[in-house]
Amino acid sequence: MRTDEVKTLGVAQSFAALLRAERFTEIVELFAPPLRAAVSADALRIAWAAEAAGRGGAGQIGEPVRAAGDAAPVRVRIPVMCPDGSFTVVTSVGGDGLLHGLRFDADGGAWQPPLYAEPDRFTEQDVLVGAGRLAVPGTLSLPAGPGPWPAVVLLGGGGAFDRDESSGPNKPLKDLAWGLASRQVAVLRFDKITFTQPGGLPSDFTMADEYLPYALAAARLLRQQPGVDAGRVHLLGHSMGGKVAPRAAAADPSIAGLILLAADAQPMHEAAVRVARRLAALAPGPDMDAAVAALARQAALVAGPELGPDTPSESLPFGFSAAYWLDLRAYDPVATAAGLSCPMLILQGGRDYQVTVADDLARWQRALADRPGVAIRIHPDANHFFFSGGEPSTPAEYARPGHVDAAVVDEIADWLARRPGPHGPGAGQAIRTT
Repeated sequence: MRTDEVKTLGVAQSFAALLRAERFTEIVELFAPPLRAAVSADALRIAWAAEAAGRGGAGQIGEPVRAAGDAAPVRVRIPVMCPDGSFTVVTSVGGDGLLHGLRFDADGGAWQPPLYAEPDRFTEQDVLVGAGRLAVPGTLSLPAGPGPWPAVVLLGGGGAFDRDESSGPNKPLKDLAWGLASRQVAVLRFDKITFTQPGGLPSDFTMADEYLPYALAAARLLRQQPGVDAGRVHLLGHSMGGKVAPRAAAADPSIAGLILLAADAQPMHEAAVRVARRLAALAPGPDMDAAVAALARQAALVAGPELGPDTPSESLPFGFSAAYWLDLRAYDPVATAAGLSCPMLILQGGRDYQVTVADDLARWQRALADRPGVAIRIHPDANHFFFSGGEPSTPAEYARPGHVDAAVVDEIADWLARRPGPHGPGAGQAIRTT
């Protein structure tokens, strides 16, 4: 075995041993600086406990498995077997002997197309969104036939997601793309820059940098496609993608409309503490209480007058920079949406614990109650991914194969079909909530 392979394996084994002992502070010391800035020991503790608790509690941590290939960083997978399921810790070891990435992959098999997808009714092609070093790859789904078709740009949720918003065996954005393309809607989805360049972004990177250039470039690219109705290009944002969609529409008045799925409206630092408390309740204990308390202190700093450009990222939630939080704090998605004239469809899952009816949807409802051209609907059985179910949603639910509910795809496609343009039939449609 070569020296570099021995070094990589040794780092991975040390990481696995620390996971077994739940020594999260020491784990963070193995992180490369960009990862250390993004993931604190407390955030890691909460995420780890939530993953394990949703599968019946702490499980057996297996030996690291090195992926094939010689180039650094080397991807390493560590299996975790819990009483009620399993997941995999995925990281990458650089030539410097540090960890350069970290995610939890739910185990559940490969994605399978939903029954409502009809692949013979559309084609797909690879595209590039943006320009230069920060361009990202994407997929364009075009319906069969001459058109003209309405079109949507898909904006994924917060985090380093690929174009499909992959989570274990699930790909909710691919569900939407294939379902809508089967219903004669052109769809463009793309990898987020945080997915393609997780360690290569500037320290003052913001949500605006993460989304706006790509949303606007993708809309321009769609308008150039033969068969696409250039006057009917919409933004469809999920979670944080829905939060930022009004900002993109304000920057590009030619956007024909917005479709917001589980769009968060509660300030993110407040939502982070709320969700952390819910997850901590799945695995209660003094360590979890301390981690949530630390996150609450960081959130209070975001909300207070002391936050400034020089506030160190290690003092802030998730290790995000002060620039990121200042940008978020200055942006009100609900007020921005209220200032737009384009039509909107706002959908919310009743079982969603990340973005909720009480904490988020109520804000959209209050602000848009008197706005014509806005339709709001609650899908009572849907979780954050708009997968239907009957039990309270937990992180473990995302590990089970599922699909965006067909009723959601149908509702979006029908809404688009009723709108020939930004001021066509249906522009006076009132809010409806069920």
